[in-house]
Amino acid sequence: MQPTSSQQASSQNPVRVRFAPSPTGLLHIGGLRTALYNYLYARQHQGVFILRIEDTDQNRYVEGAEEDIIRSLRWAGLDYDEGPDKPGPFGPYRQSERSALYRQYAEQLVASDHAYYAFDTQQQLDEMRDRLQKSGNPSPKYDAITRMSMTNSLTLSKEEVERRLAAGEEHVIRLKVPRRETIRFYDEIRGWVSFESQGLDDQVLMKSDGLPTYHLANVVDDHLMEVTHVIRGEEWLSSAPKHILLYQYLGWEAPKMAHLPLIMSPVGGKLSKRKADELGLPVNVRDYVAGDYEPQALVNFLAFLGWSPGDDRELMSIDEMMAEFSLERVSKSGAIFNFQKLLWYNEHYIRALAPEQLLPRLRTAMEHSGYQADDTYLSQVFVLVSERLQRVQDFPTEAAVFFERPQHYDQASMDKSWKPETPEIVRGWLQLAGGIDETGWKADSLKAQTTAYLEAAGLGFGKLALPLRIAITGGATGPDLFKMIGLIGKTETLARVNALLERV
Repeated sequence: MQPTSSQQASSQNPVRVRFAPSPTGLLHIGGLRTALYNYLYARQHQGVFILRIEDTDQNRYVEGAEEDIIRSLRWAGLDYDEGPDKPGPFGPYRQSERSALYRQYAEQLVASDHAYYAFDTQQQLDEMRDRLQKSGNPSPKYDAITRMSMTNSLTLSKEEVERRLAAGEEHVIRLKVPRRETIRFYDEIRGWVSFESQGLDDQVLMKSDGLPTYHLANVVDDHLMEVTHVIRGEEWLSSAPKHILLYQYLGWEAPKMAHLPLIMSPVGGKLSKRKADELGLPVNVRDYVAGDYEPQALVNFLAFLGWSPGDDRELMSIDEMMAEFSLERVSKSGAIFNFQKLLWYNEHYIRALAPEQLLPRLRTAMEHSGYQADDTYLSQVFVLVSERLQRVQDFPTEAAVFFERPQHYDQASMDKSWKPETPEIVRGWLQLAGGIDETGWKADSLKAQTTAYLEAAGLGFGKLALPLRIAITGGATGPDLFKMIGLIGKTETLARVNALLERV
């Protein structure tokens, strides 16, 4: 029986968690969710949230990726306490700047017979794998069995090893994984997890270029930075037993571990970049920044993509999430990425903003689409179309009707609404509307006088409403009809209605 994560957190002060991405590309939304859960856990326990850049794989390093990670976290409102640009007592926070630290621990593992030097060439490694595959092993590994037929400090004499090292011969340091051992650890989300060591390879800890692999650097840094809880994606679960061995062999206490569920594609399987591209789904945080999504919407959506507060709430502020978050309520199973649900969140957060908060963004979006208007008019238009917006970028499309006349009319709507008697009904309304003074051109007054006109003629509201809407918008949909024509104004409204009559 394990204590709950809350009990564990309270017994260790302070809680220290880290988000440790590799700068090998743009920040994925799965990475942002991992950062969010770490952030929520740290804040709930008055702990420390660390950003550490794990850039030891120089071959996969992407220029600008670190800057993208930092910008994305700031856009989402996930402020870290220590990081590359926020020096703290455990820095530096880029692994490439900590490279001198790792060799000593690798050598310590060699000295204690938990690791060894391996001098195998790439040709020797390829020959070993080819030989094992031909003998019926579909997935050959450098492990407790194969290591004894390879060129390493376990098969060479001590003098030969020292000669090769002194000569600067290229080599790696590998973890000496026991042949038959069950490795168990408690995962805060999944409970007890077991791995058999015979399924593990002798992981490279130090590469031939002198840099550590992820596994050694990760363990060393988590220990030296006094990380108390490692909260990371499920894809790292298979690496956990190697990390547990490293903690054990180095004589350190392992931090608590929690492996988050995968984010799944709507069509099944993990939501990879390739699958997302096929489905037209944005998966990099930069896509959401460029698409002018609401950061609170993406954060709220991602928080519920694998976690629940335990009730039927779906809309929560970041402060509410901090108060409610717990690892016990994180799901073990994968969470399906529902893009329509994300748009629903985005709509909510747009409508929650006052027009004046959005004005700069609305103005920019309109200017990019070639429209000009003063702030008062833009605010009035926003109020009418806000319920139809999924993103701020949709505003010019929805607002276009307030800036230009329809260029064509939807034929299906015309077929449905335009009857032989319609022109006479519309002309009667034009006569009524023409007599209304500009100062009286208000939505409520227009609706009342139009209703009275139709009742006097013994006509239903639909006989006029849809033809008028088509004249104003070109189709059968749009904001409230009378609020719309009230804002467009008398001159423009009458001109549009006359234009439709002439076209017909």
